[in-house]
Amino acid sequence: MLNDFFDWLQNSWGAQTPGDGTSYSQLLLSSLNFWGLLEGTHLLMLMLFFGTILLVDLRMLGIGFREYRISVLSNRVLPLTVVAFLFMVVTGLLLFFAKPEIYWHNLWFRLKLVLLVVAVINIVVFHYMVQKNQAAWDELPRPPPKVRMSALISLTSWILIIAFGRFIAYNWFECGKPQPDWVNSVQECAASSKGAQNLAGLSTGGGEH
Repeated sequence: MLNDFFDWLQNSWGAQTPGDGTSYSQLLLSSLNFWGLLEGTHLLMLMLFFGTILLVDLRMLGIGFREYRISVLSNRVLPLTVVAFLFMVVTGLLLFFAKPEIYWHNLWFRLKLVLLVVAVINIVVFHYMVQKNQAAWDELPRPPPKVRMSALISLTSWILIIAFGRFIAYNWFECGKPQPDWVNSVQECAASSKGAQNLAGLSTGGGEH
C-alpha cells in the first residue's frame, strides 16, 4: 500500500498525463537552485540540532561541562534545539517528497527510520521516567547509570541517523542491481519500479513509468 502511494506521489501527482507527465516531485527534484537551498538548509539545521544535543549528552555522560547543572545547560540550548528540529523536519519531508518511491526502497533510509524511532522512544522514556527525580542528580559531576545510558542511546542513535542519511546518496544497494536476497527482501525491491535481481541474475517485480 505504501509503495503504491509513494509511486503515485513520485510519478503521477500533478502530472497532466499520469505516469508520463512531470509530477510535482519531479518538478521539485529538477529545480536545481531550490533543491540546493533545501538540501543545504537541511544539513545546516542538522548540524545545529546535533550540536545542541551533543552538549547535553556529554554533560549527562559526565564527560564534559561538569561545572554546569544539567538543567541549566539543557534550558540554554533548548530554543536552538527546537528551532533546528522544526526546520530539519520540514526540509527533510520536502527532500523525501522529491524521490519518495526511491527513498522508500532504500536500505539506508529504512535503517534511518528505525533509528529515528529508537531516538524518539529514548526521549519519551527520559522525560517521563528518568527525568522525574532530576533534582537528585542535576548537579552531580557523574549522573546515575540510567541517565548516562539515556545519553549514550541518544548520542549513538543520532550519530547513526546522520551516517545512514549520508549513505542514502550512494547506490550501493539500489533496487534493480544484482544483490543478496536479504537486501532485496529488506528493501522490498520486488514491489519497486526497478524490481529485484539476485546475485544469480534472476529478476522479479519492477515496471516502467
